[in-house]
Amino acid sequence: MNQGIPKPANPRIRPQMENNKIIQYPTILQAIHLVILYIFIQTVVDFPLALIDYFKDTEYLYHPLKKIVLSIGSVVFILWYGFHKTGNRLTDVFPLRKFNPLLVLGLFFFFLGIQQWLNVINAWVDHVLPPPSWFWELFDKIFENDFGFWGAFMKVVVVAPIVEELIFRGVIMHGLMRNYSKFTAIFFSGLLFALFHLNPWQFPATFVLGMILGWIMIRTRNILLCIGGHAINNLLVLLAITWAQQIKDSPLATLSVFTVLAVSLVLTGGSLLLMSLVTREKNLK
Repeated sequence: MNQGIPKPANPRIRPQMENNKIIQYPTILQAIHLVILYIFIQTVVDFPLALIDYFKDTEYLYHPLKKIVLSIGSVVFILWYGFHKTGNRLTDVFPLRKFNPLLVLGLFFFFLGIQQWLNVINAWVDHVLPPPSWFWELFDKIFENDFGFWGAFMKVVVVAPIVEELIFRGVIMHGLMRNYSKFTAIFFSGLLFALFHLNPWQFPATFVLGMILGWIMIRTRNILLCIGGHAINNLLVLLAITWAQQIKDSPLATLSVFTVLAVSLVLTGGSLLLMSLVTREKNLK
């Protein structure tokens, strides 16, 4: 009868529990895989076009049709793939719970204050690791387009926050904050977000942005608030770049570095305190 011989395990069934805890997608390794896959999809098209542009002096890489097709296609695939892998409801992966409107004000003053400290850190990074000239050319192309300020606005204040937040604070945070401690989830979501930009000179700013938005997601469970916070940060950066000369010529430029950093510290600390007071950690269902 062979009753004493156990039946072989079904190879198609993977273990779903570890220490009696259900493993949710994605884990840290799965999140890394998702980010790499997203970068690969874009690179596999961008790299050949970049070579053609370099040797034939064309601009296929920056063709509007290519940008639209590749951007929409890669984003839709990654979001579909990640959401499908979670096996959960749309409202679980991209939650929309109620939040206190004061949080929007808190995020505005936080990013307004932290920008000054990030400028100091970025200056130090530039001194230790001077960026090459080609980097600034690529950076400028982010804001260059046929529609001027409003074209840049749509790109960095509308499209980028929606896409990046749905991936990082949506799909990725969905698994991280269920599988790990709050600190681990916030830290790794911020780290992956910063590494995703493939820009060491932008790393401090993107890491801080990713960390605070991860914290906001854990405290509020609202993806729209994360998108809004991301948009506020990018808008402040865009305005600072657009009106850089006017800012240099304004009375603000006469303030000492100590005064600017002191005021920024008060804004940053006060806004964090405000956001902590008007939020409470949501329990996972």
